[in-house]
Amino acid sequence: MSGRRRRGGGQQLVKSRSNRRTGHYTLQQNQNQNTQHGDRYGPSDPSSSSAPHPRSQPSSSPKLGSSPRQSPNSRPRPPPTYQRYNSQDSLDELEMDDYWKEVENINRSGGGAPRGEGGGDGEVQEEEQQKTPEEGEQEEAWLMEAGLQRLFDDSLAADQDQEVDSAVFLSTLTRTQAAAVERRVQQTLRRRNRQHLPDVRDIFRPPEKNEEPHKLKGGSENGQNDSSSAEMETELNVEVAFSEQALSYRDNHQRLKVTASPSSPDDKLPNFKLLRDKTGQTRIGDLSPLDMKKVRRLVLVEMTALFDTAGIDVKAHKAVKVKTKETGLFGVPLHTLLDQDQRRVSGTKVPFILQRLISHIEDEGLDTEGLLRIPGAATRVKSLCQELESSFYDGMFQWQQLKQHDAASLLKLFIRELPHPLLTVEYLNAFIAVNKLPTKKQQLQALNLLVLLLPEANRDTLKALVEFFQRVIDHQAKNKMTLNNVSVIMAPNIFMFKGFRSKVTEQQEFSMATRTANIVRLLIRYQNLLWTIPKFIVTQVRQQNMESQRKQHKERAVRKLLKKITTEKPPERPIPEESSQGFIRVQAPQFSKISMAVQLTEELQAADVLTRFISQDSSVAVKKEELCLYETGGNIKERCLDGETYMKDLFQLNPTAEWVIKAMQR
Repeated sequence: MSGRRRRGGGQQLVKSRSNRRTGHYTLQQNQNQNTQHGDRYGPSDPSSSSAPHPRSQPSSSPKLGSSPRQSPNSRPRPPPTYQRYNSQDSLDELEMDDYWKEVENINRSGGGAPRGEGGGDGEVQEEEQQKTPEEGEQEEAWLMEAGLQRLFDDSLAADQDQEVDSAVFLSTLTRTQAAAVERRVQQTLRRRNRQHLPDVRDIFRPPEKNEEPHKLKGGSENGQNDSSSAEMETELNVEVAFSEQALSYRDNHQRLKVTASPSSPDDKLPNFKLLRDKTGQTRIGDLSPLDMKKVRRLVLVEMTALFDTAGIDVKAHKAVKVKTKETGLFGVPLHTLLDQDQRRVSGTKVPFILQRLISHIEDEGLDTEGLLRIPGAATRVKSLCQELESSFYDGMFQWQQLKQHDAASLLKLFIRELPHPLLTVEYLNAFIAVNKLPTKKQQLQALNLLVLLLPEANRDTLKALVEFFQRVIDHQAKNKMTLNNVSVIMAPNIFMFKGFRSKVTEQQEFSMATRTANIVRLLIRYQNLLWTIPKFIVTQVRQQNMESQRKQHKERAVRKLLKKITTEKPPERPIPEESSQGFIRVQAPQFSKISMAVQLTEELQAADVLTRFISQDSSVAVKKEELCLYETGGNIKERCLDGETYMKDLFQLNPTAEWVIKAMQR
């Protein structure tokens, strides 16, 4: 391992007790310099400030002569002295030389110029621009993104629909979520310099004496009252809001004055698993577009509340429009690529060129040693890129001539050349700030929320990539590419997007090395958990739907001057007689057998319903894997059910729903 090897100049990596928790190198030679910079790509961090502390510059280092700030022709400088701690499976154990070699390869290929210089070969697109928001401007933009502009804009007060929508949304928030909203309302109103600031209590009514703040369920970060229990350490509680769990964790640690152990298992990558929910797991793509809009608003508030609870101020940046290519393959925005691909095949979610490069690499075999790490020849890759641009869509490109390492280099080039970063300008800071959260569990929860916030095109493309990376890792016995190896190689390709290196300082780049590699590592390792929608978010969506129905029913009753009706409950669809007798009616309008009655038992799962339907309708030509049982109506618009959903438990949660079998709509 690198911790046992000497590096250039005879200097050695030494253990540092003070650095055990962060998992970072310390650059001792700059320890007393004033290194505080305006970090455009990550929130201001004490670990990267000028404070004379061993943790002031967390990072690993390039080899002698390959500093991230040096161009190939510049004079080599002596490498700095390092400190590192010793743990079994922390990111520090990575051989970070590969990271800096990859940065050097990017520079040599023309994909990243040395700092202060232009990059590329005179491409059409300009560098991605970022606008640093003024004080209070970010909070106002955040409220608008959350659909809560009515809270600070009096001109919208007359908009009845907007008012009802905001009231419904706010009524379902947890205490930490409500606190996050309230904080940003106050900051926005201060920025507007109003002579009369409305009392925030007019917006956020404090609970009555005997009324508890709205909470989904009680619980700790580990899903039980005793947060220190080792048995539950790897289980993820998705029934309680992540920010509420983080608040309990923080309060417990402050009360008990707990300090992290140097050998804390949180420095490793636990085998996290979701607590099994009998009403079924909800994955991205399972909900209707209308409910997904509600999910996104809730996730934005929850993600912000989670960071607030840890005292982390994430400064988002707003992308400024720049001129980009409107056709082609490389250097084209994702949405433009997908538009042109969807005109050829409707429903395309990942660009054809990326799909084809991945499939070619896999067809050639994933056992190639150094796959992704060993670069193709720069001149040959550039020539291949030009050939693909001219002949890919015509089907004339000679794929048999494409070597494994060249194909991998083209894949990395495609990611780097995106005019807007894959993780988006808006959320790049938040992805990097995930490292500051105190536990791996909270880091994983934050990544789950951030994945949900990404635009659909970015999220689907990222998913295709991490799935491919995992398949590469599965062949590590032959290709020598472990999770750590793949992470350090791909980190600069994902985070150092076009124009990046001309905008960051050397200090920031050192600091980002291990932080970004850690994020890539978590995205790959926990991908099966990150592309799910936590149950507490789905529960809040159900609450919003029920509350909206209640308000709409009340308004209709008033407008039509109906007789006295109850306004405490929404209009209830009558429960079919079959259901009251322990049966549900399953509809299948797309097939010859259009419905069937199914008896509810304790063990009946959604997969059992599909199996029974297929066995009774021999005309069904689609595979069981392509069918889904949908929960429709009641307190949800539409939801494709996980095969392990227990139908009786879900029926009790949504008794007025209809049950429909149809082909998956993904």
